[in-house]
This record gives sequence, structure tokens and C-alpha cells, in this order.
Amino acid sequence: MAIFKKLGIDLGTANSLVWEVGKGLILNEPTVVAISVEDQKVLAVGKEAKLMLGRTPEFIFACRPMRDGVIADYETTEAMLRYFIQKVCGKFFFFKPEIMICVPAGVTQVEQRAVLDATMSAGARVAYLIDEPLAAAIGARVPVSEPSGNMIVDMGGGSTEAAVISLGGVVTHKSLRVAGNKIDDAVAAYLRKKHGILVGEQTAEEVKIKLGSAVISKKKKSMEVKGRDSIYGLPKSVEVTNDEITEAISGPLKQILAVIKGVLEETPPELVSDIVDKGIVLSGGTSLLRNLDKFLSENIDVAFHRVEEPMLSVVKGTALALENMDLYQRAVRKK
Repeated sequence: MAIFKKLGIDLGTANSLVWEVGKGLILNEPTVVAISVEDQKVLAVGKEAKLMLGRTPEFIFACRPMRDGVIADYETTEAMLRYFIQKVCGKFFFFKPEIMICVPAGVTQVEQRAVLDATMSAGARVAYLIDEPLAAAIGARVPVSEPSGNMIVDMGGGSTEAAVISLGGVVTHKSLRVAGNKIDDAVAAYLRKKHGILVGEQTAEEVKIKLGSAVISKKKKSMEVKGRDSIYGLPKSVEVTNDEITEAISGPLKQILAVIKGVLEETPPELVSDIVDKGIVLSGGTSLLRNLDKFLSENIDVAFHRVEEPMLSVVKGTALALENMDLYQRAVRKK
């Protein structure tokens, strides 16, 4: 029995997941922190804090400390990591855990250092970083160590990572800070422009989940959306259809499509031929958008396959890499 816990953490813009080696998924919480404005004390983290978004009085501030896949607020992220570690290891843990965290493949040295420092300050014995697309591919059981091309597109809340992987490393990649959150923003902007109604981020996300589709669907659906009138400031409700939401989210989807095309254009021909044979793997919560695989296949003429548990592939891969450090040590950074 190992004395030191080994934790793989997917520190996402929308949700943070913790996977303990030997046990599996042990924590899945929204990446939200509520803070007291007066003394900067953390009042709530995760699900409890998410319920406060858009509903706080002036003396409480609820925020997302991660933005576009990287740390936007260092101190709040550190407090959140400490909360997660204490929840897993107990409040007074004697043996500090080994932790591996995934980061977008295109992050700067400064952003990498911020993640490592925050992890160490939160209570880690040793901290490692791994590129998010590589972690997603490992978690999806893609044979990343073989000398053949494998392409994965990981779409989370804050960023889309498209990468070609061969021989245990990332060959070409592009990172786009457009994913689930920007799709929610597009829904909110459309409702404001077309229906004159203002909605919060949670309502926009709910509309996306219930009605969102990457292509026009034969099955017609609608729902009532409640918010505030953009002109008069009074309560207002409107009926919105799934075709409208498909139109609303077309902009962000075209940006994601352009990034995938950009990676393929920069990939060596031998690896492209492997990708055409195998198809492209989709992971991350945004890959759950209806008909996204169909939309991408129609525009790129390559098969797209969504992994079985798209929201867990990154955290699974992070934990697997930590468990098998001898196989992946060249692809990780350490502190």
C-alpha cells in the first residue's frame, strides 16, 4: 500500500476533476470560488459556489479563477486547489500527495510556472504538468507511443486543443480560447439581439444543453427562456427554437473548425494519411454538443469519433501518466 497519494487533476475552466491512482474519480466540482470581499476569505468552493454565480450581495464575490484554460486569479486558484487536496487527503494530512495537472499545449512558461507554484503552495509534495491533448489521448486509450499519427481534439469550457500525437509526444498543435463558455456567450448575445432579453451564463448554458445542435435538426424543439427585458429592464420570457440556437452558435463552431483544419495543414503527410485511416478523436465536455461530429466530418471529410466518457478522458490520462511515469517522463514537466 502506497503511503503517498497520487492525484491527477484536470483543472478546467468549467469543472475541476480529481482522479486518485488506484481508486478512480474521487472529486468532480465546478471551478467556482465564492470570496468575502472584506477579508478575502474563501466562503465556498465548487457546487455550492456555483449556485451563487449572478446571485451574490455586494459583500460576496463569486468567480471562476480559471479563464480560457489557464489561471486568471493565482491566489483564488491556490485556495481552490488547497480545498480539493484537503477534501481528498483530510484537513490535517501528514503525507503530501504527488500531483499531476494538465495544461493547454500552447501555454507560456509563465503560465506553466503559475500552475506548478499554485499546486506546490496548495500542499503537493511534488508537482508535474502534462499537455492536455496528450493527457486526453492517453485517457481515451489512443496508442500514443506508436510511430503513427493520432489526432485528438479536446474541447472543454475555456479552450479547444487540437493536436497530432506520435511516438509519445505532440507533433503539431493549435490552441484556441474558444469552447463551451464562448458558445454560451454566443447564445446569450443572440437572445439579446434577436429577442431583446438578457440572460445570465447559467441560463445560456441550460439553453445550449437543451436545444444546441451543430447542424439543423429534423426534430424541432423549443423551450421558454426567462430573463430581463434589455430595453425596459422588466422580467420577460420568450419561446426559443433549436434552429435558432444552431444559428446562434455557428460562429464559435466555425472558429473551432478553422483550428482543426490549421493543424491538419501543418501535419507531415505520412501522419495525415494515418489520421485519414483512423479518424479524429473528440473529447471534452463540449464534444457532447449534438451533431458536432457530423458537422466536423461534413466540413473536413474525415471521420470523427467521440470517446466514451469525454468529460473524464483528460483526468484519466493525467492519472495514467502519473502512474506510468517511466513511459511518459519525457512529456512531463516537474517541480
